[in-house]
Amino acid sequence: MLRVGPVALRWSTRGAAVNAALLLIALAGAVFALGFGDYPLEPAQVLAALANPSADEFHRTIVTQWRLPVALAAVLFGALLGIGGAIFQSLTHNPLGSPDVIGFDAGSYTAVVITVLVFGTKDYWTIAAAALVGGLATAAIVYFLAYRGGVQGFRLIIVGIAVSAMLGSINVYLVTRADINDAMSVGFWAAGSLGRVTWQALVPAALCSLAVMVGVLALSRALRQLELGDATAVTQGTPAHRCRPALLILGVATTALVTAAAGPIGFVALAAPQLARRLTHSPGVTVTAAACMGAALLAGAHLLALLFAQIYRPIPEGLITVSLGGLYLIWLLIRESRKSL
Repeated sequence: MLRVGPVALRWSTRGAAVNAALLLIALAGAVFALGFGDYPLEPAQVLAALANPSADEFHRTIVTQWRLPVALAAVLFGALLGIGGAIFQSLTHNPLGSPDVIGFDAGSYTAVVITVLVFGTKDYWTIAAAALVGGLATAAIVYFLAYRGGVQGFRLIIVGIAVSAMLGSINVYLVTRADINDAMSVGFWAAGSLGRVTWQALVPAALCSLAVMVGVLALSRALRQLELGDATAVTQGTPAHRCRPALLILGVATTALVTAAAGPIGFVALAAPQLARRLTHSPGVTVTAAACMGAALLAGAHLLALLFAQIYRPIPEGLITVSLGGLYLIWLLIRESRKSL
């Protein structure tokens, strides 16, 4: 424990080391990704383009204008997804509790589809606002349908899966009725690709992400108390009736920001908190470790997508995370079912 005046910070050496290693892996993956593409660059050329203003102008344009926002988005969005997964897994007391499984991703994406196809709007701020509203509306519906004198984590997840399936059918209907060009654009968006991220989308997403992270940091103690139950949290001085909705909004905001900029990227929010927990040997899910793990996972998926593009053809990062995350989900479902027996 580190004490600075009246403030005491509790930390573990293993957890700090794991977080540092994960963050280093994420940043290294982002740097390596800058060299891959239709015009490959050597590591020395990438570093020169980043650090030397007098470097080759064409190389600087490729690295700083085209590839750097995508690489940074992989780290930032992965951290956001890890934070969102940690919040919902803590609130639901269930490792299956994540925005993509519960259906909040689907709600955000449905709102984006309606905004783009029905209203013809492609402005980032409008899409981001729609994604947040859609995620919050889905969260309200799921909580209402799952409430039976309280909300149990497993019931919330089952209801969320059902709502997500219904929203998926709405999305398919809207796409089939849309103009072919808009349908193709939205369909590619559904795959979850970082390739469309530019500085114009990354800068506002980064500013909003900073605000979300500050809010989560301010409520991290309340999140820990809520893991013990609302009654226990209230006895510890935590206003559960205010903190829980605030954490819910922040959790939905994490996935809404990612969906608005890159489309829905699944399973990072599901896997990152649990993988980080196993590496750090922490008694519960920790937000910081989940963020570092999420950044490493999505940066790795981005690098893997670029490697596939060199061999075959470009693959969206969302397809990679879904393919690998599906295997993890199957293992997690089997593990949880055995516990309940």
